Amino acid sequence: MHILLLVVRRTLLSAVTLLLVSLIVFAMLEVLPGDVATRILGRDATPESLAVLRDQLGLDHPAMLRYFAWLGGLLTGELGHSLVSSRPISEILAPRIFNTVLLSIYAFVIYLPLTVIPAIAQALTRDRIPDHVFSVITLVLLSMPDFLLATVLLLAFVLWIPVLPAISLVDESSSAVEYLRAMTLPAATLAIVMAVYAVRMLRDNLIEVLDSDYVRMAELKGLSQTRVLLRHALPNALVPTLNVTALNLAYLVGGVVVVEKVFSYPGFGTLLVDSLQLRDLPVIEATVMIAALVYVAANLVADVAAILLNPRLRAA
Repeated sequence: MHILLLVVRRTLLSAVTLLLVSLIVFAMLEVLPGDVATRILGRDATPESLAVLRDQLGLDHPAMLRYFAWLGGLLTGELGHSLVSSRPISEILAPRIFNTVLLSIYAFVIYLPLTVIPAIAQALTRDRIPDHVFSVITLVLLSMPDFLLATVLLLAFVLWIPVLPAISLVDESSSAVEYLRAMTLPAATLAIVMAVYAVRMLRDNLIEVLDSDYVRMAELKGLSQTRVLLRHALPNALVPTLNVTALNLAYLVGGVVVVEKVFSYPGFGTLLVDSLQLRDLPVIEATVMIAALVYVAANLVADVAAILLNPRLRAA
Protein backbone atom coordinates (compact mmCIF):
# COMPACT_ATOMS: atom_id res chain seq x y z
CA MET A 1 0.00 0.00 0.00
CA HIS A 2 2.84 2.36 0.86
CA ILE A 3 4.51 1.74 -2.49
CA LEU A 4 1.20 2.28 -4.31
CA LEU A 5 0.72 5.64 -2.61
CA LEU A 6 4.27 6.60 -3.50
CA VAL A 7 3.72 5.68 -7.16
CA VAL A 8 0.50 7.71 -7.24
CA ARG A 9 2.29 10.68 -5.68
CA ARG A 10 5.15 10.50 -8.20
CA THR A 11 2.66 10.13 -11.05
CA LEU A 12 0.77 13.25 -9.97
CA LEU A 13 4.06 15.14 -9.72
CA SER A 14 4.95 14.00 -13.24
CA ALA A 15 1.56 15.22 -14.50
CA VAL A 16 2.16 18.64 -12.93
CA THR A 17 5.61 18.74 -14.55
CA LEU A 18 4.11 18.04 -17.97
CA LEU A 19 1.51 20.76 -17.42
CA LEU A 20 4.27 23.26 -16.65
CA VAL A 21 6.19 22.14 -19.74
CA SER A 22 3.10 22.69 -21.90
CA LEU A 23 2.74 26.21 -20.49
CA ILE A 24 6.39 26.99 -21.17
CA VAL A 25 6.29 25.61 -24.73
CA PHE A 26 3.13 27.52 -25.59
CA ALA A 27 4.41 30.74 -23.99
CA MET A 28 7.79 30.54 -25.74
CA LEU A 29 6.14 30.24 -29.14
CA GLU A 30 3.78 33.08 -28.23
CA VAL A 31 6.48 35.56 -27.21
CA LEU A 32 8.63 35.06 -30.29
CA PRO A 33 9.11 38.41 -32.04
CA GLY A 34 6.69 39.19 -34.84
CA ASP A 35 3.29 37.82 -35.77
CA VAL A 36 3.03 34.02 -35.95
CA ALA A 37 1.31 34.10 -39.34
CA THR A 38 3.97 36.45 -40.73
CA ARG A 39 6.77 34.23 -39.41
CA ILE A 40 5.22 31.22 -41.11
CA LEU A 41 4.31 32.75 -44.47
CA GLY A 42 7.16 35.26 -44.68
CA ARG A 43 7.27 39.01 -45.14
CA ASP A 44 6.02 38.84 -48.71
CA ALA A 45 2.69 37.20 -47.78
CA THR A 46 -0.48 38.98 -48.88
CA PRO A 47 -2.95 40.34 -46.30
CA GLU A 48 -5.56 37.85 -47.52
CA SER A 49 -3.29 34.83 -46.93
CA LEU A 50 -2.28 36.19 -43.52
CA ALA A 51 -5.95 36.62 -42.58
CA VAL A 52 -6.75 33.05 -43.68
CA LEU A 53 -3.85 31.61 -41.67
CA ARG A 54 -4.72 33.69 -38.59
CA ASP A 55 -8.27 32.36 -38.78
CA GLN A 56 -6.98 28.81 -39.24
CA LEU A 57 -4.72 29.08 -36.20
CA GLY A 58 -7.30 30.92 -34.11
CA LEU A 59 -4.92 33.81 -33.55
CA ASP A 60 -7.84 36.22 -33.11
CA HIS A 61 -8.77 34.47 -29.85
CA PRO A 62 -7.12 35.29 -26.51
CA ALA A 63 -3.93 33.37 -25.79
CA MET A 64 -5.37 31.54 -22.76
CA LEU A 65 -8.32 30.24 -24.78
CA ARG A 66 -5.94 29.00 -27.47
CA TYR A 67 -3.76 27.34 -24.84
CA PHE A 68 -6.66 25.46 -23.25
CA ALA A 69 -7.95 24.45 -26.68
CA TRP A 70 -4.50 23.13 -27.59
CA LEU A 71 -4.12 21.38 -24.23
CA GLY A 72 -7.54 19.77 -24.63
CA GLY A 73 -6.49 18.51 -28.05
CA LEU A 74 -3.33 16.99 -26.55
CA LEU A 75 -5.32 15.20 -23.84
CA THR A 76 -7.80 13.80 -26.36
CA GLY A 77 -5.18 12.87 -28.94
CA GLU A 78 -6.29 15.55 -31.41
CA LEU A 79 -2.98 17.10 -32.35
CA GLY A 80 -4.24 19.20 -35.23
CA HIS A 81 -2.87 19.51 -38.76
CA SER A 82 0.51 20.41 -40.17
CA LEU A 83 0.77 23.92 -41.59
CA VAL A 84 3.12 22.73 -44.33
CA SER A 85 1.37 19.62 -45.64
CA SER A 86 -2.12 20.07 -44.10
CA ARG A 87 -1.95 16.41 -43.04
CA PRO A 88 -3.07 15.34 -39.55
CA ILE A 89 -0.10 15.51 -37.21
CA SER A 90 -0.90 12.05 -35.84
CA GLU A 91 -0.40 10.57 -39.33
CA ILE A 92 2.94 12.35 -39.67
CA LEU A 93 4.15 11.32 -36.22
CA ALA A 94 3.06 7.67 -36.26
CA PRO A 95 5.70 6.24 -38.67
CA ARG A 96 8.44 8.51 -37.27
CA ILE A 97 7.72 7.47 -33.69
CA PHE A 98 7.59 3.83 -34.77
CA ASN A 99 11.03 4.12 -36.38
CA THR A 100 12.56 5.88 -33.37
CA VAL A 101 11.01 3.40 -30.91
CA LEU A 102 12.50 0.50 -32.87
CA LEU A 103 15.87 2.24 -32.97
CA SER A 104 15.68 3.03 -29.23
CA ILE A 105 14.83 -0.56 -28.30
CA TYR A 106 17.68 -1.87 -30.43
CA ALA A 107 20.09 0.67 -28.92
CA PHE A 108 18.95 -0.16 -25.37
CA VAL A 109 19.46 -3.89 -25.98
CA ILE A 110 23.04 -3.14 -27.03
CA TYR A 111 23.47 -0.63 -24.18
CA LEU A 112 22.80 -3.13 -21.37
CA PRO A 113 25.73 -5.52 -22.01
CA LEU A 114 27.98 -2.60 -23.00
CA THR A 115 27.36 -1.13 -19.54
CA VAL A 116 27.14 -4.12 -17.22
CA ILE A 117 29.94 -6.33 -18.58
CA PRO A 118 32.75 -3.70 -18.58
CA ALA A 119 31.64 -2.38 -15.19
CA ILE A 120 31.74 -5.87 -13.63
CA ALA A 121 35.11 -6.57 -15.24
CA GLN A 122 36.52 -3.31 -13.90
CA ALA A 123 35.12 -3.85 -10.41
CA LEU A 124 36.58 -7.35 -10.19
CA THR A 125 39.98 -6.20 -11.52
CA ARG A 126 40.15 -2.83 -9.80
CA ASP A 127 43.44 -0.97 -10.13
CA ARG A 128 44.84 -3.67 -12.40
CA ILE A 129 45.58 -3.65 -16.13
CA PRO A 130 42.06 -4.57 -17.38
CA ASP A 131 40.57 -1.84 -15.21
CA HIS A 132 42.99 0.75 -16.58
CA VAL A 133 42.41 -0.36 -20.20
CA PHE A 134 38.62 -0.06 -19.86
CA SER A 135 39.02 3.33 -18.16
CA VAL A 136 41.12 4.69 -21.02
CA ILE A 137 38.67 3.39 -23.63
CA THR A 138 35.76 4.91 -21.70
CA LEU A 139 37.46 8.31 -21.43
CA VAL A 140 38.29 8.34 -25.14
CA LEU A 141 34.71 7.50 -26.12
CA LEU A 142 33.38 9.98 -23.57
CA SER A 143 35.36 12.78 -25.20
CA MET A 144 34.04 12.03 -28.71
CA PRO A 145 30.97 13.95 -29.93
CA ASP A 146 28.05 11.92 -31.25
CA PHE A 147 28.62 12.85 -34.87
CA LEU A 148 32.33 11.98 -34.69
CA LEU A 149 31.63 8.56 -33.21
CA ALA A 150 28.98 7.98 -35.89
CA THR A 151 31.48 8.98 -38.57
CA VAL A 152 34.11 6.59 -37.19
CA LEU A 153 31.60 3.73 -37.23
CA LEU A 154 30.65 4.65 -40.78
CA LEU A 155 34.27 4.51 -41.88
CA ALA A 156 34.83 1.23 -40.04
CA PHE A 157 31.79 -0.71 -41.21
CA VAL A 158 31.03 0.92 -44.56
CA LEU A 159 34.45 1.64 -46.09
CA TRP A 160 37.01 -0.51 -44.28
CA ILE A 161 34.75 -3.49 -43.55
CA PRO A 162 31.81 -3.00 -45.93
CA VAL A 163 29.13 -5.02 -44.16
CA LEU A 164 26.51 -2.37 -43.35
CA PRO A 165 24.72 0.36 -45.36
CA ALA A 166 25.90 3.96 -45.16
CA ILE A 167 22.37 5.40 -45.32
CA SER A 168 19.69 4.05 -43.01
CA LEU A 169 16.65 4.69 -45.17
CA VAL A 170 13.61 2.56 -44.33
CA ASP A 171 9.89 2.76 -45.01
CA GLU A 172 6.75 0.70 -44.58
CA SER A 173 7.80 -1.69 -47.33
CA SER A 174 11.15 -2.55 -45.68
CA SER A 175 11.56 -6.07 -44.34
CA ALA A 176 12.71 -6.96 -40.82
CA VAL A 177 16.20 -7.77 -42.09
CA GLU A 178 16.43 -4.43 -43.89
CA TYR A 179 15.31 -2.63 -40.72
CA LEU A 180 17.88 -4.52 -38.68
CA ARG A 181 20.73 -3.71 -41.07
CA ALA A 182 19.67 -0.07 -41.36
CA MET A 183 19.44 0.41 -37.58
CA THR A 184 22.65 -1.36 -36.56
CA LEU A 185 25.07 1.55 -36.96
CA PRO A 186 22.84 4.27 -35.47
CA ALA A 187 21.81 1.95 -32.63
CA ALA A 188 25.45 1.08 -31.90
CA THR A 189 26.31 4.79 -31.86
CA LEU A 190 23.52 5.56 -29.41
CA ALA A 191 24.40 2.57 -27.21
CA ILE A 192 28.06 3.56 -26.95
CA VAL A 193 27.21 7.19 -26.18
CA MET A 194 24.86 6.09 -23.40
CA ALA A 195 27.11 3.35 -22.02
CA VAL A 196 30.20 5.49 -21.46
CA TYR A 197 28.28 7.64 -18.98
CA ALA A 198 26.93 4.65 -17.05
CA VAL A 199 29.96 2.31 -16.99
CA ARG A 200 32.05 4.51 -14.73
CA MET A 201 29.25 5.07 -12.25
CA LEU A 202 28.29 1.39 -12.13
CA ARG A 203 31.94 0.41 -11.67
CA ASP A 204 32.37 2.75 -8.69
CA ASN A 205 29.06 1.64 -7.17
CA LEU A 206 30.01 -2.02 -7.53
CA ILE A 207 33.37 -1.48 -5.83
CA GLU A 208 31.66 0.32 -2.96
CA VAL A 209 29.05 -2.42 -2.54
CA LEU A 210 31.63 -5.22 -2.80
CA ASP A 211 33.51 -3.61 0.09
CA SER A 212 30.39 -3.36 2.27
CA ASP A 213 29.85 -5.46 5.40
CA TYR A 214 26.84 -7.46 4.21
CA VAL A 215 28.67 -8.57 1.04
CA ARG A 216 31.66 -9.69 3.12
CA MET A 217 29.25 -11.55 5.41
CA ALA A 218 27.75 -13.33 2.40
CA GLU A 219 31.23 -14.35 1.29
CA LEU A 220 32.03 -15.66 4.77
CA LYS A 221 28.90 -17.81 4.64
CA GLY A 222 30.46 -19.65 1.74
CA LEU A 223 28.40 -18.21 -1.12
CA SER A 224 30.11 -18.29 -4.51
CA GLN A 225 31.57 -15.09 -5.92
CA THR A 226 29.13 -15.20 -8.84
CA ARG A 227 26.10 -15.47 -6.54
CA VAL A 228 27.37 -12.72 -4.26
CA LEU A 229 27.97 -10.48 -7.26
CA LEU A 230 24.68 -11.11 -9.07
CA ARG A 231 22.38 -11.61 -6.08
CA HIS A 232 23.67 -9.10 -3.52
CA ALA A 233 26.07 -6.60 -5.07
CA LEU A 234 24.73 -5.87 -8.55
CA PRO A 235 21.07 -5.05 -7.62
CA ASN A 236 22.22 -2.51 -5.00
CA ALA A 237 24.86 -1.03 -7.30
CA LEU A 238 22.31 -0.60 -10.07
CA VAL A 239 20.12 1.78 -8.04
CA PRO A 240 22.22 4.97 -8.52
CA THR A 241 22.82 3.98 -12.16
CA LEU A 242 19.07 3.94 -12.83
CA ASN A 243 18.97 7.74 -12.85
CA VAL A 244 21.66 7.79 -15.52
CA THR A 245 19.71 5.17 -17.45
CA ALA A 246 16.58 7.31 -17.20
CA LEU A 247 18.49 10.26 -18.63
CA ASN A 248 19.79 7.97 -21.36
CA LEU A 249 16.23 6.99 -22.25
CA ALA A 250 15.36 10.66 -22.53
CA TYR A 251 18.48 11.16 -24.66
CA LEU A 252 17.11 8.57 -27.08
CA VAL A 253 14.34 11.04 -27.89
CA GLY A 254 16.30 14.29 -27.92
CA GLY A 255 19.91 13.37 -28.61
CA VAL A 256 18.93 10.92 -31.30
CA VAL A 257 18.51 13.90 -33.65
CA VAL A 258 22.23 14.08 -34.48
CA VAL A 259 22.55 10.35 -35.04
CA GLU A 260 19.44 10.19 -37.21
CA LYS A 261 20.75 13.05 -39.32
CA VAL A 262 24.17 11.46 -39.80
CA PHE A 263 22.66 8.18 -40.97
CA SER A 264 19.61 9.76 -42.70
CA TYR A 265 17.33 7.66 -40.52
CA PRO A 266 13.66 8.79 -40.82
CA GLY A 267 12.84 9.05 -37.14
CA PHE A 268 11.27 11.35 -34.57
CA GLY A 269 14.32 13.55 -34.10
CA THR A 270 14.69 14.24 -37.80
CA LEU A 271 11.03 15.28 -37.93
CA LEU A 272 11.59 17.79 -35.13
CA VAL A 273 14.54 19.38 -36.95
CA ASP A 274 12.63 19.56 -40.22
CA SER A 275 9.64 21.13 -38.45
CA LEU A 276 11.86 23.77 -36.86
CA GLN A 277 13.36 24.63 -40.23
CA LEU A 278 9.88 24.89 -41.82
CA ARG A 279 8.40 26.70 -38.79
CA ASP A 280 5.57 24.18 -38.61
CA LEU A 281 4.39 25.26 -35.16
CA PRO A 282 1.72 22.59 -34.49
CA VAL A 283 4.20 19.82 -35.31
CA ILE A 284 6.87 21.49 -33.16
CA GLU A 285 4.50 21.71 -30.19
CA ALA A 286 3.41 18.09 -30.56
CA THR A 287 6.93 16.70 -30.90
CA VAL A 288 8.29 18.71 -27.96
CA MET A 289 5.44 17.54 -25.71
CA ILE A 290 5.96 13.91 -26.72
CA ALA A 291 9.68 14.26 -25.96
CA ALA A 292 8.84 15.78 -22.57
CA LEU A 293 6.39 12.95 -21.87
CA VAL A 294 9.06 10.34 -22.56
CA TYR A 295 11.59 12.19 -20.40
CA VAL A 296 9.21 12.49 -17.43
CA ALA A 297 8.00 8.91 -17.81
CA ALA A 298 11.58 7.60 -17.90
CA ASN A 299 12.42 9.40 -14.66
CA LEU A 300 9.22 8.13 -13.06
CA VAL A 301 10.05 4.54 -13.99
CA ALA A 302 13.60 4.99 -12.67
CA ASP A 303 12.34 6.32 -9.33
CA VAL A 304 9.88 3.46 -8.89
CA ALA A 305 12.46 0.87 -9.93
CA ALA A 306 14.99 2.29 -7.45
CA ILE A 307 12.47 1.96 -4.64
CA LEU A 308 11.61 -1.61 -5.59
CA LEU A 309 15.27 -2.63 -5.80
CA ASN A 310 16.43 -0.93 -2.61
CA PRO A 311 14.73 -2.04 0.66
CA ARG A 312 16.15 0.98 2.51
CA LEU A 313 14.27 3.34 0.16
CA ARG A 314 11.08 1.34 0.67
CA ALA A 315 11.46 1.67 4.43
CA ALA A 316 12.10 5.40 4.13
